[in-house]
Amino acid sequence: MARNETDPCFAIVEEGDRDRALSLAFAPRELRADLAALYAFNVEITRVRDLISQPLPGEIRLQWWRDVITQTGANLKGEAAPDEVAPGGGEAGHPVASRLLDVIARHKLPVAAFDRMLEARIFDLYDDPMPSRENFEAYAGETASTLIMLAATILSPRGADDIADAAGHVGVAQTVAGVLRLLPIHRARRQIFIPADILDAAGCTPEALIAGEGDAAARAVAAMVAFGRDHAAKARRHFAGVPKPVRPAFLPPLLATPYLDRIERSGAEVPRHPPDLSAPRKAFLYWRWMRG
Repeated sequence: MARNETDPCFAIVEEGDRDRALSLAFAPRELRADLAALYAFNVEITRVRDLISQPLPGEIRLQWWRDVITQTGANLKGEAAPDEVAPGGGEAGHPVASRLLDVIARHKLPVAAFDRMLEARIFDLYDDPMPSRENFEAYAGETASTLIMLAATILSPRGADDIADAAGHVGVAQTVAGVLRLLPIHRARRQIFIPADILDAAGCTPEALIAGEGDAAARAVAAMVAFGRDHAAKARRHFAGVPKPVRPAFLPPLLATPYLDRIERSGAEVPRHPPDLSAPRKAFLYWRWMRG
């Protein structure tokens, strides 16, 4: 379904997720607006923590999204929608929600996947430590990997059937790179996403990581890079079997490896000044991966 790219979802993605905004140019024109709606939803739930001062308002906002999306699931099943999100309710005036509901209905996206994403995002609202690698992998699976699977379903429902392993590993790698690139923000909040068992293995305390100085913090970053590289390598092995129609969904997470390369080269500077990639560099990599 083609739409004018003045659709507000494009602007939200352009501002809040440049990697995915650039990837839209590699998707079929008629599906770009639908992907933009999905990616704008992800921006909205990812930045809830930035808009609140206490966790409870954030949980209320995430629950609002769950109620709105539950309505779509109920409508698809022919059930009555909840009164608080009945058609014509608050979601109708929300620039992302109204578009997202349309996309979910037309592409028959699984409502349960959105529920899992929103449940996982509750972790972002608190300053609880990430307990282990396994917990981190589960968090990445319900957020980054689920988003890849949903985007792939929009691009090609049939092509999305056999990409779960690739999406799982590349989603973890992308989340690792994202956590390291957000270290200055997380340190300011005293929020730690690096798993406790990785910190322990690196001989780094949470306080040392928050301070962001010294060998201990550098060792923790290096250990996290190694963790991300392991998943990125596994993802590359699976990527060869990813059908070309769904590859645009994989372009942003595949940037994990070049991000990790730059993070590794930056060393002790990462907790204060994480590196980025230029837009032309990203576009070139996307072009190469689409051809590969």
